Amino acid sequence: MPRPKRSPLDTIRAATEVWDGEQEVGYLARVFAQTSLPYRDPGNVPAWGRQNGDLSLTVQPGMTTGRNNKPELIGYPFGTMPRLILTFLSTEAVRTGSQDIVLGDSLTDFMASMGLAATGGKNGSLTRMRNQSHRLFNATLTIEYKGDANRRIGAKLSVASAYNIWCGSESEDGHLSLFASTVRLSDEFFHEVTAHPVPLDMNAIKALGGSALRLDIYAWLTYRMYSVKRETTVPWESLIMQFGSTAADNRFRRRQFRLDFTEALRQVVVVYPQANVDTSERGVALRPGLPHIPMSPGFRARART
Repeated sequence: MPRPKRSPLDTIRAATEVWDGEQEVGYLARVFAQTSLPYRDPGNVPAWGRQNGDLSLTVQPGMTTGRNNKPELIGYPFGTMPRLILTFLSTEAVRTGSQDIVLGDSLTDFMASMGLAATGGKNGSLTRMRNQSHRLFNATLTIEYKGDANRRIGAKLSVASAYNIWCGSESEDGHLSLFASTVRLSDEFFHEVTAHPVPLDMNAIKALGGSALRLDIYAWLTYRMYSVKRETTVPWESLIMQFGSTAADNRFRRRQFRLDFTEALRQVVVVYPQANVDTSERGVALRPGLPHIPMSPGFRARART
C-alpha cells in the first residue's frame, strides 16, 4: 500500500475548495462503505477478500474464453478507478431511479469533475476506465454476515447484469469519450444502492482522489458518523482486516499500515473537519460528530436499515 504522495499544502488547497464550495451530493452503495476492493492487482489468484467485523466481502474475477478456447481471468478491479465508477453508478441510480445508466459523455464529464482529464492512449484515463469497468462488471462479489452462530447469511452480487462499452479511440467529432457506452445495473446492486445509499460530498471525493485508501476512509468515516452515539475505538487489528488484510502477515507491514492509515486519515479529516475522530495506540477513536451531508430523518433511516 503506497504512502499517498501529497504535501500538507496540497491537502489544504484541495480542502479549501471543499470548505468554500457548495456541496454536490453523490452516493455510494453501503456495502462499499463497509468493505473495500483491492488497492493493487491481486494477480492470478482465484479469490480475494476483506473482513469488517462479522461482515466479509469476497471478490472473484470474471472469466473469458481466450485463444484455443482456453479460459482466462479478466482480472480484478483495483485502485481508484473502480471506486470512482461505483460512486458514479450509485449516484446515477439514486438520481434517476433507473437501472439503465448511460456512461458516454456523462461519465466523461464526471471524470472531469473529479479532476481526471479524458485522455486516450495505452495509459490514458479512458483506457484505464474501460479496463477497470470491464473487470468490475464481470467480477462476482460474495457478501456474508457471520454474527449469528445459528445461521449463515450471505448473498452474491454483481454490479452489472449487462454492459456495452465503446472501445473506439474517439467520437466522430474527435472528442474523447466513452461514446454510446451503457450499463444495466443488476437487480441486487440497484436495490442495495437505492435502499441503502450513503451520501458523499463529491467535492471531497475530488479532493481526496489519487488515493484509494483516502477514498475508502472517507466513505467509511462518513457512513460511521451517522450512527456513532458514544465514543467507540476501532482496534488496529480490525482496521487491518478491513483496509489492508495483507498487512497482518508481519510486524513491519502492520507498522507501515498504521503509518499509512494515520496519514491518510489526517488528510481526510482536513477535508471533513466535522468528523470527530482521533488515533491512539489502541486504534481509531470515533466520537459523535456531524455527518458530512445533512440527512432528513427518513433518508437517514434508509441509509442505516
